[in-house]
Amino acid sequence: MASLPITELNARAREIFRLAVEGYIASGQPVGSRTLAGAGGLNLSPASIRSVLHELEGLGLLAAQHTSAGRMPTELGLRLFVDGMMQVAEPTAEERAAIERQVTQPGPIEAALAATSAILSDLSACAGVVMVPRRDPRLAQLQLVPLARDRALAVLVGADGSVENRVVEVPLGIAPGALEQASNYISAHLGGRTLTEAVQAIAAEIASGRSALDAASRDLVERGLAVWSEDAARRPVLIVRGQANLLDETTLTDLERVRLLLEDLESKQSVADLLDSAREAEATRIFIGAENRLFALSGSSVIASPYRDRDGRVVGVVGVIGPTRLNYARVVPMVDFTAQSLGKLIG
Repeated sequence: MASLPITELNARAREIFRLAVEGYIASGQPVGSRTLAGAGGLNLSPASIRSVLHELEGLGLLAAQHTSAGRMPTELGLRLFVDGMMQVAEPTAEERAAIERQVTQPGPIEAALAATSAILSDLSACAGVVMVPRRDPRLAQLQLVPLARDRALAVLVGADGSVENRVVEVPLGIAPGALEQASNYISAHLGGRTLTEAVQAIAAEIASGRSALDAASRDLVERGLAVWSEDAARRPVLIVRGQANLLDETTLTDLERVRLLLEDLESKQSVADLLDSAREAEATRIFIGAENRLFALSGSSVIASPYRDRDGRVVGVVGVIGPTRLNYARVVPMVDFTAQSLGKLIG
């Protein structure tokens, strides 16, 4: 069901709707007419307010768990509020400083991203998520060291000084010199290339018949490079921190929803796929409840913003996942500021 324009509501209905949504976001509880009457500024009786609440319910913007209970916004109502009524509050100086401290801490970029996800989780009281930039390291050296008759240890040294080890299968009876020849070939001819460039270059050279390698060494070169190509595709690209924030006093009556949410978070690739849909967005994206298939059953919201390198290329996404009663006005600009700070880190 499409959200109706906010202009379709008269001034009185807009104000009551706004107060009802803000009251629900603040407390996590349905808001009743007496509460709204006591909020001040309406100058309406509880009976008049109940009449407006009933109209808003008929429009699909509010819902009541019980006939005599207060109202809470539906996902349609939350979307209308976020798109047409929300007044964002910029992060405080303390919040900005806390985020920037984590972003600029020394060490590997993955450590900074994990720390950023954790501080965003703490500040928003949600689960913080960061998609790690897909790295394609440049090769400096690859050494194949025999381990057994059918296995070798491939040691990859990146141009940035990083070292990674993988065990690769080798054909039985391979000549000892073939391992050394393959290692020397990669280091001498493919050094300085990214892994993707190296794989493409060796494939092109072999296909054209220009390779000086014999068949056995050629096979070893392909195996040594392929092990990182396959591993990169499987490597987790998502950091999640603060799942415990999803368990508060308001969830005790809705444990099934929380269980579903935690199960969804365990499926990191699915969450990464969802965040990936925000990569092309110009600004922060907000997914409310069933607007995203992954969290439809748990009724959760996702706020996500892409972050870019100095050339303006999107390299990752940062965001939070929490209940639909998120304080959107506070969390949206917080996520946006974090994305901007990460962009400075990536450079």
